Amino acid sequence: MSQDVDWFEIESLVKKLSNKISKLPRTFSSITTISRGGLIPARLVADQLEIKKIFVDKRKISSNSLFVDDIFDSGDTFNEIIKRVDVPSKFVFATLFARHGKKYPKQLLYGKKTTNNAYVVFPWDKLEFERSQK
Repeated sequence: MSQDVDWFEIESLVKKLSNKISKLPRTFSSITTISRGGLIPARLVADQLEIKKIFVDKRKISSNSLFVDDIFDSGDTFNEIIKRVDVPSKFVFATLFARHGKKYPKQLLYGKKTTNNAYVVFPWDKLEFERSQK
């Protein structure tokens, strides 16, 4: 079972997420992301927030850098990334979607919760998903 997400919904979620980030009592000097899944949302959020620097696949992550990914699912990416952050208590992890029924870390901001366990297929990973189904 899968749930396709179109560009209209992506743009809406980016605006919603960016609005939540803008309301935080701090600003970010950059965005950090991972190349698989997070790169496109990171670029879109950077445009909304007028953040000029985007770092990809960094070994060390500054807590002054907003981390952006497409979905908080199993928590594995968050758990791996938090180990690389200089000050974990100041770290902010922003995603377009958060999987329903999961325990969310306090550092998580998200645009929308999923309604079920369907695999979320983003416009940028449709081909990858189709290949995985063969």
